[in-house]
Amino acid sequence: MTSRAARASRGAALFDVDGTLVDTNYLHTLTWWQALRRHGHDIPMSRIHRAVGMGADRLLDAVLGERRQRSEDSAIADAHGTLYAVWYENLRPFEGATELLRAVAARGWRVVLASSASEEEVAAVRGLLDADEVIEAATSGGDVDATKPAPDLVETALEAVGAEPEDAVFVGDTVWDVEAAGRAGLPCIGLLTGGTSRAELEDAGAVLVCEDAMTLLRRIDTSPLSRPPR
Repeated sequence: MTSRAARASRGAALFDVDGTLVDTNYLHTLTWWQALRRHGHDIPMSRIHRAVGMGADRLLDAVLGERRQRSEDSAIADAHGTLYAVWYENLRPFEGATELLRAVAARGWRVVLASSASEEEVAAVRGLLDADEVIEAATSGGDVDATKPAPDLVETALEAVGAEPEDAVFVGDTVWDVEAAGRAGLPCIGLLTGGTSRAELEDAGAVLVCEDAMTLLRRIDTSPLSRPPR
């Protein structure tokens, strides 16, 4: 199926990137931990990991509290970006991630990357996926005022391809993905590759939970991604 055929469908398949398509969540945990320590905040990695998947604004709210000294937010986020960039050449897509994107497009879905990460980080992992021919649009945290679990980023991703919530499906790996999709009116498929448990994803409202991208690829024709609306 060509990209022209994909555009003929109303259906949009939105994919989170970190932890869903590319194995990065624990690297984000480590580099946020390092960035926070540089600014005098000794936060357990377990707490940081549970906030990964949010944009920088929400993550810092979660780990430092909303009454924190916000004047240092930009410096902490910049430090995280610099520390994380060191890992770019070591990043790897999950097995089956690229094939999943292509299989979804072949079924007529318009593929959109819907990430809360920075534009630079999204560009870095998008290059690894080697699937630009089927990716019609991509968002980053800089495209919205409020990142996941707010619905803004999901809504922006839908607008990028002119899709309605009832014609779309979201695929993510954190409760923040599931919550953002739900607030925007989309069903969400959860993957376990980000380190969030099946029970947590199901409790948040995921309509299907798979071990990884490869498992979802194998189950695609019995999943919500089997056939888009026309």
